[in-house]
Amino acid sequence: MVKTSSLAAWGLGLWLAAGTVWAGDAGQALSEGEIRRIDADSQRITLRHGPIENLGMAPMTMRFTLVDGASLEGLAVGDLVRFRAEQRDGAYVVSELQRAD
Repeated sequence: MVKTSSLAAWGLGLWLAAGTVWAGDAGQALSEGEIRRIDADSQRITLRHGPIENLGMAPMTMRFTLVDGASLEGLAVGDLVRFRAEQRDGAYVVSELQRAD
């Protein structure tokens, strides 16, 4: 018998392994992940993410700083999101963040 939590974890793994999706009109790739921690005071977010193609990055969990108006509004730990990650001045940042549908 398979536990429900195992099925949920398996489903999340498949979702993350799907990798990158294309963002509407922008034509630029968005990556997919799950919010693991939010630090609203410092505008930082920890994401468990699938591959980030534009950075050549494998799936992992890491912390990002939000820039360019990327907002945490309406988001909570555990939410699945789509995001645009970039490397700026040697740091990894998120410049776009939205709840996955």
